[in-house]
Amino acid sequence: MAEEKESYLNLINGDIPPWVMRFVKQTGKTINTYSMVRENDSVLLSVSGGKDSLAMAMALSIRRKWLPVTYEIKALMINWIEHPIPEEYREKLATYFKALDIDFSIVDERQYPDSFKGEFNCYLCSRNRRRIMFEYCEEHGISLVAMGHHLDDLVETTMMNLCFRANFSTMLPVQPFFDGKIHIVRPMIQVHESVIKRMAEHYDFPVIKPVCPYDQSNVRARLKPIISELSHIDKLTREHVFNAHSFEPRM
Repeated sequence: MAEEKESYLNLINGDIPPWVMRFVKQTGKTINTYSMVRENDSVLLSVSGGKDSLAMAMALSIRRKWLPVTYEIKALMINWIEHPIPEEYREKLATYFKALDIDFSIVDERQYPDSFKGEFNCYLCSRNRRRIMFEYCEEHGISLVAMGHHLDDLVETTMMNLCFRANFSTMLPVQPFFDGKIHIVRPMIQVHESVIKRMAEHYDFPVIKPVCPYDQSNVRARLKPIISELSHIDKLTREHVFNAHSFEPRM
């Protein structure tokens, strides 16, 4: 029999165990190190409905209560028309973000627009998602998009680029677009995926796994067990890969 999960409302009400507190503080430290969010900024959270984006929203909401500075947080979920989320999860997600005091919207969009001309892959899907996010930012005067990528994502991207493209590069903590008009920020980029997974297993986050045709067959999924093996040789493998890069703060 599955153990009943603890209510996420406990976190919102201040009942935060030490391991969750470390997660929130690590997220805050990364935000400060790379100057991701500043006074009076407007931040748009990219919400997939998965564990990562829901944990990021929780961390930013809790952290905002502690800060002497103020900034606005909105959240946007793209609901792919070809693979719609169940109606009950629209309500659960709306309730979750209301409890976090974050303005939340869902937009229905096509995952395979006509412009793809029948093609579809991870790159095109990611580009399509960014396009929708950027258009929303332009309409609402938002300059920051926060994405829920974590340390494991960064390491996997590094290995993909190094091993298959002969290029030592990765996703950035702060990534400018349109000459700095919009920045993508990744507050959880130094957090292990295992920490986020533990949160989703312990608390009743309204996780709805997005449908991805390549979820278990893409290169990233095949790299996960390899990186896990490396971390058994040195538990700081992921941190070493992170530290091998040189990242600049938001200008």
